[in-house]
Amino acid sequence: MALCDDLDRASRDTTPAPPADACADCLAVGRDDWVHLRLCLSCGRVACCDSSPLRHATAHYEASGHPVMRSHEPGEEWRWCFRHEVLG
Repeated sequence: MALCDDLDRASRDTTPAPPADACADCLAVGRDDWVHLRLCLSCGRVACCDSSPLRHATAHYEASGHPVMRSHEPGEEWRWCFRHEVLG
């Protein structure tokens, strides 16, 4: 049995939605002080991590229910399931 069905089902080749190199939610409120970026594997939204002041990746999960994101940092391939709190 898998630890997380959401991680098993999540796409590994999601195309980032524009802007692919920034948190669109931060930019919309005039901020560019995110720490790291995350990519929603359901819809491709790029958002800032929980170490960033506005934590838009978590807010996106809470609003959309899209459970799995991955790091959108160069050289990082790890994924996180918000629903089950499992790293994959």
